[in-house]
Amino acid sequence: MLTIGIHVSYSQEIIQIDSLSLKNKKEKDFTEQDTIHLTINDTIKNDSIKKPKKNLLEGIVKRKAKDYEKLDQKKKQLTLYNEAELYYTDIELTSGIIVLDYEKNEVYAGRLKDSLGNYIQYPVFKQGSNVIEPDSIRFNFKTKKALVWNSRTKQGELNIKAEVSKRENDSVYFLKNARITTSKNIDDPEYYFLVRKVKFVPKKKVVAGLTNMVIADVPTPIGLPFAYFPMTEESTSGFIIPTPGQSNRQGYFLQNGGYYFALSDYYDLAVLGDYFTNGSYGLRAESSYAKRYKFNGRVNLRYENNIQGERGFPNYIKSKQYNFQWTHSQDPKAAANSRFSASVNLGSSQYFRQSVNLVNVGSSINNNMSSSISYQKTFPTEPQVNFSLSATHNQNTNTEQINMTLPTLQASVSRIFPFAPKDGIKKGIIKNINLQYNLRGENRINTTDSLFFKPEMFRDAKTGFQHSIPISTNFKVFKFFSVSASANYNEVWTLNTVKKYFSTIENEVVTEDQKEFDAFRTYNFSAGIGTTIYGTFEFGEDKKIQAIRHVMRPNISYSYTPSFEQYYDTYAIDATGNTMQEYTRFENSIFGSPGNNYAQNLGFSLSNTFEAKVTDKESKTDEPKKVMLLNNLNFSTSYNLAADSLALSPIRMSGGTQLFKQKMNVNFAATLDPYAIDNAGRRIDVFNIDNGGSLLRMTSANMTINYSFSSTDFSKNNKGKNEQTALNGGRTDDLFGTSTDLSDNRQSLFNKDDDENNLENNNEWYHTKLPWDFRFAYSVTYNNSNRQNEISSQSLMGSGNIELAPRWKVGFSSGYDFKQKGVTFTQLRFERDLESWRMSFNWVPFGPNNYWGFFIGISSSVLSDIKWEKRSLPDRVFR
Repeated sequence: MLTIGIHVSYSQEIIQIDSLSLKNKKEKDFTEQDTIHLTINDTIKNDSIKKPKKNLLEGIVKRKAKDYEKLDQKKKQLTLYNEAELYYTDIELTSGIIVLDYEKNEVYAGRLKDSLGNYIQYPVFKQGSNVIEPDSIRFNFKTKKALVWNSRTKQGELNIKAEVSKRENDSVYFLKNARITTSKNIDDPEYYFLVRKVKFVPKKKVVAGLTNMVIADVPTPIGLPFAYFPMTEESTSGFIIPTPGQSNRQGYFLQNGGYYFALSDYYDLAVLGDYFTNGSYGLRAESSYAKRYKFNGRVNLRYENNIQGERGFPNYIKSKQYNFQWTHSQDPKAAANSRFSASVNLGSSQYFRQSVNLVNVGSSINNNMSSSISYQKTFPTEPQVNFSLSATHNQNTNTEQINMTLPTLQASVSRIFPFAPKDGIKKGIIKNINLQYNLRGENRINTTDSLFFKPEMFRDAKTGFQHSIPISTNFKVFKFFSVSASANYNEVWTLNTVKKYFSTIENEVVTEDQKEFDAFRTYNFSAGIGTTIYGTFEFGEDKKIQAIRHVMRPNISYSYTPSFEQYYDTYAIDATGNTMQEYTRFENSIFGSPGNNYAQNLGFSLSNTFEAKVTDKESKTDEPKKVMLLNNLNFSTSYNLAADSLALSPIRMSGGTQLFKQKMNVNFAATLDPYAIDNAGRRIDVFNIDNGGSLLRMTSANMTINYSFSSTDFSKNNKGKNEQTALNGGRTDDLFGTSTDLSDNRQSLFNKDDDENNLENNNEWYHTKLPWDFRFAYSVTYNNSNRQNEISSQSLMGSGNIELAPRWKVGFSSGYDFKQKGVTFTQLRFERDLESWRMSFNWVPFGPNNYWGFFIGISSSVLSDIKWEKRSLPDRVFR
C-alpha cells in the first residue's frame, strides 16, 4: 500500500487514464513489478517528453492604421482600417482595410470607398522584390498561397493585369483573363494582349494560352494559339528578325537579321546580316562591354559586298566596302596614374556613301575619318615623369589619302626650377628660371585606300625622334609690365634623308632616299613684354547703358633664329654643272628641316575686350548687369629686322562675340597685306598705298554665324543624339540631319529629353504656345590674294523642330549654297509618339542620299519585333 500511495500522489492522471484496465484487477493481484512498470511508462509518456505547443504566428506582426485597430479574441482576428499597414516576415502589405486571421494564418486586404463612392486605397502586396497591386487579396502565411482579384504587377518592361490570380508558391502564379502590355497606363492601355490562361514565373517567363491583340479596346485578328514571353532580368541570346523590302537596283532584300549572343554580364555580341536577291550581301558584328568602375566600350565591324547590274553587261559593278569602329573609355577611379582610351573609325573611304544600310546620313556627308588609341602613364617622382604611347589615323574620304602614326611615343619631365627654394615664393628673374625635357618619336605612314595594310604601306614609312629642352623665365619691371624670356634647344634624329645629284645617264636630277641614321640640332631665343590697360567710359546711372569697359592687352616680342647653313648642300640642275641648287638632306624629315634663313622678328599683338554695364529691369535690387560686347578683337603682325625686303608681315585680325543672350555666336577674321602685288600675283617690295591702292590690301576674310533659339528662348540639348556623326568628326546637332539607324527604328528622330518633359501634358492639344526650336549656321569666305575679288564659299544651313501637340513632332534640316547655287542636304522628319508605340516618317527628297522610311511599332525592346516598316534605299553609285 505504501508503494501504491506514492504512485497516486505523484500522478493522479495516470490512474484515471488506466482506470479501465485496473477495474478487472484486484488489489492483491498487483505486484511490485507491475506498479513500477506503470509508473515509469506513464511518467515518461506524459511528463518528461511533452512537446511545447506551437505558436500561431512565425514572426512579429508590425501594423499601423489611421482610424482604428480592432482585435477580436473570439474570432482570432485583427482588423486595421484606413491607411492600414502590415509587416510580417518578408511581407509588406498596405491597403484601405486589412483583416488578419492569426488562427487560420490568413490575411485579407481590400479597398475603401470615398464620399463619392469611388474606390481608394488599393492594396499593395510586396514580398521580396515582387510587387502586386490588386483590388483585393487573400493570402495564407502557412501555405504561401494566395487569391488575387484584378492584380497589377510589373515585370521588367511588361505590365500585367489579371482578373483572377492564384499564387501557388514563391515562383509560380496562375492568371485568368490577363492583360499584358508595355503601356504605362495599365488600367486603360492603348493596346494589350488578352490572354485567357497564363502561367507566370516571376523574373523567368510567362507562358500563355490563346492570345490575341487588342488595340484601343478593339480586338484584332492578330492572335496566337500560345505565347511565350521571357522575363529574365539578365540578357538572353536569341534571333533578330530581319526586315524585308525592295531596292531599285539590287532587288528584294532582307536586312538586319541575325542572332544576339548574351555572352556574359560584361560583354555581348550581335551578328547581323543583309541579303539582296542580286547577290549583294552585308555582314556586321556589334559588341558592347562594360565593367563598373573599370571601363566601358563598343566595337562595330561592318563589311558589304554590293553588286549592281548583271554579270557580263557593261553596267555591272561590284564594290567591297568595310568599316571598323571602336570606342573605349576608362573610369577615372580604375587607375590613378595611368589611362587607356580609344576612338577608332577607319575603313573604306566610300563606306558611308555607298553603304545600302544607312547607319547615319551625316556620316555620308562628312569627308573625314579619324582615330586615336593612347595609353598614358604618370610616374609620381620628383620631378614628375609623363609617358604616353599612341596610334593615330586620319583619312580624307574625298582624296582617299590616309595618314597614320604607328606608334607615337611621347615622354616629358615636368618643369624644374633649379634656382628656386622648394618652399617659398618664386620671385625674380633667377628664381623663375625653369626648364623641361620633352621627347617625341613617330613612325609616320602616308598611304591610300588601295594600299591600306599592304606591304607597300609600310615600305615608305618615316621614322624620327625629336628632343627639345625649353628654358624660360618671367618677371615684372616697373610694377605694371610682365616680361618673359625663353630659349629652346631642339635635336632631331631621323632615319630618312635624301641625296640629290644630276645623273648624266638619265639626264635629270635624281633624288635617292637614304635609310640611315642622321641628326641635326637647332636653337632659338625669344622675349616679350606686355601689360594690361583698363579704360571705362561712364554715361550715367540713369542711362540704359551706364558704362562701357575696354580692356587692352598689348604685347611686344622679339625672336632670334640663326641660320643653320651647315646642314645644306648643293647639286647641279643640268649637265653643264654651272647652275647649282641648294638643298638639305633632311627635307623629308617628319619633324621638319633646319632653316637657313637668319631672322630677327619684332612682333606686335593687341587683344581687346569690350563690356557694357546696362540697367537690368528684372533686377529687384536695381543692380546693373554686365553684357559682353566683344569677347575678343585681336591684331597681330611682325617685322623682320634681318630681311632686306618684304620685312613687314601681313596683319592678322580676328574677333568674336555673342549676341541675343549669348544665343548667337559670331566669329570673323581677315588678313591685311601692306604690300602690293605684280601682274603675276607675286608680292613686291612696294607698299600698296604707294602703288595707287589703299593702305592695306585685304587678301582674305571669313565670317561664321551660329544662332540657336526656341520657344522658351533656351536651346535644346541634343548632346549624344548624333553619336555616329560625332565619331566621324561631324556636328552633333541636326543641321546635317538626324540619325537613321535602319537596324533599330525604335529610336526617336528627335531629342529624347523633350518626350520626357512633355509626359505630363497627356494628349491634349496646345492652346496658344507650340514648343519649337530653330538653329542656323551661316558661313562666308572672301578671297582676294590675286585680285580675284571673289566670294570663294558662302552657305546658309538651318534646322528646326516644332511640336504640334504633345507627342506630335515635325522637323527639317536644309540649306543653300550661294556659290554653287543649289540646295544642300535636306531632310524632313515626322514623328507621333503613341506612348508605348512610335510612328515616324523620315524623308530625304533629293540628292545622292534620297531616301524615305516609314515605321510604326512598339517602343519596348521586349516586343520590338511587333512592328511594320516600309522604306526605300538610296540608289548608290558604286565604283
